[in-house]
Amino acid sequence: MAMPQNSTRENGFCFTQPLDFSCPSPRPGEAARPPAAVCGRDGCSNEHHHTPLSNGITSSGAPSPSDSCAQPLCTPTPAEEETPLQEGIKYVSAEAEELACGWGGFTPGCLQLCNTSKGVLFFLCVASFLQGMTVNGFINTVITSIERRFDLRSYQSGLIASSYDIAACVCLTFVSYFGGNGHKPRWLGWGVLVMGLGSLLFALPHFTTGRYEARSAAQVGVCGGNQSLPCSQAASSLSGYRFVFMLGQFLHGMGATPLYTLGVTYLDENVKTNYSPVYIAVFYTAAILGPAAGYLVGGMFLNIYTEIGREIDIAPENTLWVGAWWIGFLGAGAASLLISIPILGYPQRLPGSQRYIVMRVSEAHQLKDGSHKKASDPDFGKTVKDLPRSVLLLLKNPTFIFLCLAGATEATLIAGMSTFGPKFLESQFSLSASEAATFFGYLVVPAGGGGTFLGGFLVNKFKLRCSGIIKLCLLCTVSSLLAIFVFFIHCPNMPMAGVTQMYDGSALPGGQLNLTAACNAQCGCLQENYSPVCGTDDIMYYSPCHAGCRRVSENLRNGKKVYHECSCVDKALLPGPGTAEAGKCTSSCAKKPLLLCFMFVVILFTFLSSIPALTATLRCVSDRQRSFALGIQWIVVRTLGGIPGPIAFGSMIDKSCLLWQDQCGEQGSCYVYQNSAMSRYTLVAGLVYKVLGTTFFIVACLLYKPPAPESAPGSLGASENGPSDLQEHKPSLPPEEDL
Repeated sequence: MAMPQNSTRENGFCFTQPLDFSCPSPRPGEAARPPAAVCGRDGCSNEHHHTPLSNGITSSGAPSPSDSCAQPLCTPTPAEEETPLQEGIKYVSAEAEELACGWGGFTPGCLQLCNTSKGVLFFLCVASFLQGMTVNGFINTVITSIERRFDLRSYQSGLIASSYDIAACVCLTFVSYFGGNGHKPRWLGWGVLVMGLGSLLFALPHFTTGRYEARSAAQVGVCGGNQSLPCSQAASSLSGYRFVFMLGQFLHGMGATPLYTLGVTYLDENVKTNYSPVYIAVFYTAAILGPAAGYLVGGMFLNIYTEIGREIDIAPENTLWVGAWWIGFLGAGAASLLISIPILGYPQRLPGSQRYIVMRVSEAHQLKDGSHKKASDPDFGKTVKDLPRSVLLLLKNPTFIFLCLAGATEATLIAGMSTFGPKFLESQFSLSASEAATFFGYLVVPAGGGGTFLGGFLVNKFKLRCSGIIKLCLLCTVSSLLAIFVFFIHCPNMPMAGVTQMYDGSALPGGQLNLTAACNAQCGCLQENYSPVCGTDDIMYYSPCHAGCRRVSENLRNGKKVYHECSCVDKALLPGPGTAEAGKCTSSCAKKPLLLCFMFVVILFTFLSSIPALTATLRCVSDRQRSFALGIQWIVVRTLGGIPGPIAFGSMIDKSCLLWQDQCGEQGSCYVYQNSAMSRYTLVAGLVYKVLGTTFFIVACLLYKPPAPESAPGSLGASENGPSDLQEHKPSLPPEEDL
């Protein structure tokens, strides 16, 4: 009788993996026993020889998969009763596929302890952590220092940041299509290796340039002591190093491309269907914790002078200070090179993973013309000729298309929040840039990381199918849409002389800036030197010079500079000029807790839908198209969300600027924003994208057409709802009455 075959017609998988049922040979003098019944997940068979599995249609004469078999695989002799069965069921490839972990012929036994789904998850988490720490942490932290060190303008540093997404978009189609049908761990390992080389290349300019010379500026900024380099001397040949940074970022993008496409599908293929969202959630949580570590570690390195071991008389607060921006890239590059080695050693499929593939029920969207069945062909997608047809199949899948569009809107918000969230907090609560970045990190880690993990946990907990997952995404999007109305609230601007009010406290005529007053007219203050100070009258001033301060000292209690004899600062109680302290005045906004609470909710529910949306994408396409579908989705998300997101948010926020930087007559970055306008524009941008995201999820849910119920294999109920398949199951000794 032939081995019963599992009916998974929509899966698109057709394996030639036979089951090797190893039995002890009969002892001399004993009659050979007839072949015992083979009890597997797909039924029982009296055949003792190797029978291939396939995804064909179940034979009509086969026993029901739900039938139980009391017969053991091999009946042991009395002498064998005390010997545990070590072999169990082994999956042996008909093509002699090597499932051992190692490099070529070097497959030591100690490495096989890591040849599990949890071992793969660990190494992929380390890789995603390093990618997030480098690209989204170190880069954002050190970009200002790089601008200062290599005389780059903002648009040039913007090109450096965009090189990552450009490389990803260029490589995604190629990597996801060919890597999805190839040896995924090798693609992943080489990708992490390329990413490490990119980090090392990014740090290279520090070692190929001369020493950084920062002139002492002890008296620069006080009344009568302003000095400034002529604009003609501002240009430098070092700006050419931006191409090295762009190449480093390009390598980062190339290396990370397999990580979030092939890495996700490799995890999904090698674990039980119900546990796949949890594994993917852990993987993405590591990627979110990476930037937080990058901000913290990168900030620590920036407190070290870039020329290590050299004495310097300026402090990190000085605008001429350049920290050791390059250390983090050296460490991350070396770590990436090391972590790529074990990833390269993993097999194409993990031992025992085939049972998860043959048990999987297809939830792919059913096209009316039945063209989705083309992807079930085992030879489909192995050549470049199938690429146009594969793209066409995805474009004809409306659920996939609208999930991609919904992902793009969410990515726009995430990119916008990650880029301008610290700036929003800095303006609303009158924080320094470092304080705002740290504050935002503390907000994002529990909300973003917790939301990502919780999303995967909910899908697993309630065993949601594809339609239920899309409804969960819709619920999360609606919840964050309601919470985003908190941006109606804003904190008032701290008063700033000459910017938000006149020096005498009156309103500015026509809203025009007027930084000069009688108290600082003789100081010769320059607008290029922006260094805000807070006077004892709780009013901010553009710089110590604009406050009329003539002398500087250091506060021993907090290390901040204190400026004395400030003629513009009103000293109400004592006669004579007042004093001012470096930095912004502290905001006492009563709405701060409410704003932070609802920002936490917006971030939480935005990230909460990320893993369910990713899981729905994997479920709504054929198995053979999963990697390619993720690649196409990442292209859509990056081109429509990740790349234009910061630009869209930035252009709207710039409309609320009150004070622009003056760079030798050219407009630079914004120094001071109007808080009410910033909140209003943030609300508008958030509402537009959240409404679009809600609409796309609704349409995806309405257009989704699941497979017919009878296409599901009968064995699913027992196998999916049975004991956890996270661990290998070994056959136990049969009961005594069967011996």
